[in-house]
Amino acid sequence: MSPVECITVLLAEDHAIVREGLRNLLEAEKDIEVVGEASDGRQAVAMTQKLHPDVIVMDIAMPLLNGVEATRQILPACSGRQGADSLRAR
Repeated sequence: MSPVECITVLLAEDHAIVREGLRNLLEAEKDIEVVGEASDGRQAVAMTQKLHPDVIVMDIAMPLLNGVEATRQILPACSGRQGADSLRAR
């Protein structure tokens, strides 16, 4: 039996109750691991650079740096990673 590859997820959401709900839903899946939680766009950018998650669940309206601008800052660092081109195409 081969080990299940885990999908790592970063949650970026300014409302703690929403983050908690998303985390609970995602962690109920055996192949998903929430590796970090950010409460604003700046934290999301910093945590992405540190944790290199496979997926980022990004809120659009957050304080300090909105989700759209945070995503713009994150994408260049992901240019060599699989799937980055498909993100840019959307």
